[in-house]
Amino acid sequence: MLPDYSLFAWGLIVFATYITGISKGGFAGGFGGLSVPLMAIAIGPVEAAGLLLPLLIAMDVFSIRAWWGRHSRFEVRHLLPGAIVGIAIGTMLSGVLNDDAIRLILGILSILFAAYMFFQPSNPRQPHSLWAWPAGIGCGFTSFLAHAGAPPVNLYLIPRGLDKATFIATCVVTFTAINLLKLGPYLWLGEINTASAGASLLLIPVAWVGVRSGLWLQHRVSERLFFRLIIVSMATIGVQLILQALHG
Repeated sequence: MLPDYSLFAWGLIVFATYITGISKGGFAGGFGGLSVPLMAIAIGPVEAAGLLLPLLIAMDVFSIRAWWGRHSRFEVRHLLPGAIVGIAIGTMLSGVLNDDAIRLILGILSILFAAYMFFQPSNPRQPHSLWAWPAGIGCGFTSFLAHAGAPPVNLYLIPRGLDKATFIATCVVTFTAINLLKLGPYLWLGEINTASAGASLLLIPVAWVGVRSGLWLQHRVSERLFFRLIIVSMATIGVQLILQALHG
């Protein structure tokens, strides 16, 4: 059984799945943060998050094969404890927030993430490894709410001086672990159900194509152009979600 979504909603869901796959393939990592806010324009944000999680785990399987062994175990070990705390906070809050409240939070986060990507310094000072705790907590919470944990992790990891391959591999391994940790709470809260699982299964080929596209695009397309598109898109979607929430 599949959800009874409109053609417009299915179009947004397919597009969001594809761009998430591109991000999971290691290209323009912030692009994945668009997915739930984009889908939340047409369907409930909780539905969107529940539909996307099994796909993210499937994408993790596709991408981790390409990046396993090239990650920094030190950074992963330092990020995950905080992420567990963030996931626990998200689990506790999810029961008291309605769809419009979540849309409002997603809209604000989208605008903040766009601002972060626009204003982030090109040569930031290297943070101490203890900053992995707040980065992990922020990542766990925003990832639980909207699968948008990249900005807190990027804020910590980018200045740590990892080479590009190690940085991408560390993000892939970290988010694979985080997505698996979210699976239990999502099932417990009913965010994943028979209908959403059916839709996720149907979209796995789209996810696979997205991951392969991300791997292919890494050395062929300017990430600067993609990041500009991400910034404009996240800001626009953020405003749209805030307006929806306030007039919902």
